[in-house]
Amino acid sequence: MIRIFKKAHAHLLLSMLFTGLLFLTSCTESADRFFGIAVLNTNSLREFGMPVFAKRLDDETKEFPNVPSSKKKGDEAQKRIANSILYIEKSLKEIKELSESGDKKEIKQLSLELYELVLPVYKNEYMAYAKLCDTKAPQEQKDLIIKAIDEKYNDAFEKKYALLLEKGKAFAIANNLNVKWD
Repeated sequence: MIRIFKKAHAHLLLSMLFTGLLFLTSCTESADRFFGIAVLNTNSLREFGMPVFAKRLDDETKEFPNVPSSKKKGDEAQKRIANSILYIEKSLKEIKELSESGDKKEIKQLSLELYELVLPVYKNEYMAYAKLCDTKAPQEQKDLIIKAIDEKYNDAFEKKYALLLEKGKAFAIANNLNVKWD
C-alpha cells in the first residue's frame, strides 16, 4: 500500500512539474510589453555621445549669483550619471528576462548589445566627465572626454541603435502596435 502511494505521489509530483514547466514556457510577455522594454526604453539613450548630453551635465553644476536656490552641493552631475547607470542596469535586467521566441530574439539581442555598449561608458567616461563638471574643471579637459566618447563609441552606438529601431518598427507593424515614429 505504501509503495502504491509513493508511486502515485511521484506521478502526481511529476505531473505537476510538467504542467508548471509547460505553463512557464507558454507564458511570454505581450508584444506591447516586449516592445516597450526592448525598443521603447532605449529612448533614454538617444542622446548618448551627443554634445547636448554633455552640456546638460555641465548645466547641472551651474550656479547663479543672487539666486540662493541655485546653490549646488558639488555632486549634481555625478548623481545624474549614477541615476542613469541605475536605470541602464534595471533596463538590462528587464531585457534579459524577456522571451526570445521568433522575431523577438534578434530585437532582444540588439537591445542587450546597445545597453551593454553604453553601460561601461556611463560608469567610466561619463562619470569622469561628471566629476570634472562638479569640480568646475577647465572646459578643455571636459572636451577631451567627450571627444574620446565620440571617437570610440558613437559609430557603434548609432549603427546598433538604427538597426534596433528598424527591427522594432517591423515588429510594431507585424504586431499591430500603435506606435508613432518621428
